[in-house]
Amino acid sequence: MKYRKLGKTGFEVSEVSFGGWAIGGSWGDVEDEQSMAALREAVKQGINFFDTADVYGDGRSERLMAKLRNETDKKIHIATKAGRRLDPHVAEGYNKENLNKFVDRSLKNLDVETIDLLQLHCPPTEVYEQEEVFEALEEMVKAGKIENYGVSVEKVEEAMKALEYENLATVQIIYNMFRHKPGDEFLDKAKEKGVGIICRVPLASGLLTGKFSKDSTFAEDDHRNYNRDGEAFDKGETFSGVDFELGLKAVDELEKIKPEGLTMAQFALKWILMNDAVSCVIPGGKKPWQVKDNAAASEADDLSDEVMARVDEIYDEYIRDSVHHLW
Repeated sequence: MKYRKLGKTGFEVSEVSFGGWAIGGSWGDVEDEQSMAALREAVKQGINFFDTADVYGDGRSERLMAKLRNETDKKIHIATKAGRRLDPHVAEGYNKENLNKFVDRSLKNLDVETIDLLQLHCPPTEVYEQEEVFEALEEMVKAGKIENYGVSVEKVEEAMKALEYENLATVQIIYNMFRHKPGDEFLDKAKEKGVGIICRVPLASGLLTGKFSKDSTFAEDDHRNYNRDGEAFDKGETFSGVDFELGLKAVDELEKIKPEGLTMAQFALKWILMNDAVSCVIPGGKKPWQVKDNAAASEADDLSDEVMARVDEIYDEYIRDSVHHLW
């Protein structure tokens, strides 16, 4: 496993890290015993950064990560998020009182006195204009509740606005073979500011694993079934906002240029890591073998210029028109 600096946190984190949404819920059946096996495999593979949120299984994911931290002798960093507990999820809810309430709950779930990294959880765009929100985060740093803060964003424009806050440590954003806009317009600017980049949805909700077909089905409680058109939250979180069957056609083309010896998932992860502005990718993993497979992408050979150029062409042909202008 290779490591990179996570922005202003100063943490040296595994470039392939762990996303904790799936072990909380919303991805079909998940068993805590199996999730713990996946988390332990992550540590075994050298993964030392784990991303979760208070709403993943209503704290379930946070509590599993607390168990991992308490049982391992390895140094690991756990990032969580706050804000999506708001109902309705509106900008006015991002105030000092609510954020402190959410953080206090996460401190308990994570069984820590200080959270390594707290991220605003894809707040409404207006929040990035509200300086008092970031002042509240600064106060939590001074109070010792959180060590660092960042944002998780839906849109590049939100990421750009967040960079204006001097002490912002990280930005979490969707960047993958089906979502090129951050690489075109944002990542280099974040690098200049010393802000870390956490890439979520790196496998486009599994589309980029190459394991789906037009006949694939998903459980009723799996967001890949119930959120394809944004019925529950931003549709960009599901398959990166790409139409499922169109995505399958693009994956067929990507499979043709996949380097020998790599799985499709490893190819997709390595493509992201080719950008040195990226701090880490956070694929999920409900099973140990998935975690091991993902982690191996770190040691894969760099992709050739020819392969990188062909990925761009496939994006332009199949994906760009339907997603590039939206996020």
